[in-house]
Amino acid sequence: MRVWIDADACPRAAKDQVVTFALKRQFEVVLVAGQSQIKPSFACVKLIVVPSGPDAADDYLVEHAVPGELVIFSDVPLADRLVKKGVTALDPRGKEFSPANMSERLGVRKLCTDLREQGQMGGGQQPPCEKDKQE
Repeated sequence: MRVWIDADACPRAAKDQVVTFALKRQFEVVLVAGQSQIKPSFACVKLIVVPSGPDAADDYLVEHAVPGELVIFSDVPLADRLVKKGVTALDPRGKEFSPANMSERLGVRKLCTDLREQGQMGGGQQPPCEKDKQE
């Protein structure tokens, strides 16, 4: 099994949890980033730094991840692309992106973007709580 992580957007705590689990279960973790990252020094972890550019890491994940693998990231449009390809997709809090919830998640993302642009909403997600970490 292989787990892909969008290393630019995934919180360090989530990456660390996945690596710890990978060591126990002996699977490969591939960190994909648009900028240099510190790679954990374990043989099961690989770091791929893609050329910088808009959505370069997203494009790499869509091109290389295959059904049966897991991708962890925060980007809802990326989720839509991966789910359509049949790849299992989770956000860093452990919530699954699926064909059943993609329309709703894309709609919520658009609504939040529109509200932020109008100055009616600010900030991003709250930091993960203990329940989020357990999930």
